[in-house]
Amino acid sequence: MSQFTSSNAGQSKEWLPPSVALERFTPPGDLLWSDVAPLVERKRYGYRAGSLNLLIKAEVGSEVIRPQTVAPLPGAAAHLLGLINLRGNLVPIFDLGLVLSGRRSEVTASKLFLILDKAENAVGMLIDSYPQPLTELRAITQMPQLPASLEAHVPAAFVKDDKVWLDFNHESFFEKLSRSL
Repeated sequence: MSQFTSSNAGQSKEWLPPSVALERFTPPGDLLWSDVAPLVERKRYGYRAGSLNLLIKAEVGSEVIRPQTVAPLPGAAAHLLGLINLRGNLVPIFDLGLVLSGRRSEVTASKLFLILDKAENAVGMLIDSYPQPLTELRAITQMPQLPASLEAHVPAAFVKDDKVWLDFNHESFFEKLSRSL
């Protein structure tokens, strides 16, 4: 780095490199400092599957569509309803109610398909109503009793208005579920 000099009333001073200059900074006494990061409240979306409330991961794209024709796969597990064509991509549609609680859901006009992710990573499931926006979720320290098939795929749980919402890792869940097919 080249050395710069400054002339101030006939005095020559050498400029400090920025990293050294910043280390010499002392904040004014009346400046308030906080070591605690501000709470950033992100809106999450939650939906009901079987008897459980699940959260969509914040960074995952999702969409809700009306049920359409599902092409069944011969010999597939009962919880795989089949495939749909969504804008040229084949998307598997699962019955999470059957996987998680053992109760089969029927595809009717009042049901919806929730599609998580996009393109070749897209996966869909049957849900009863639109996902709802949730804010001010409070983390809980003790995990509730979960179905065995879900335990490894829920890293955290939250509560809002006396309802428990599970932070659902759909990627690992459906990867394991597809390997079992």
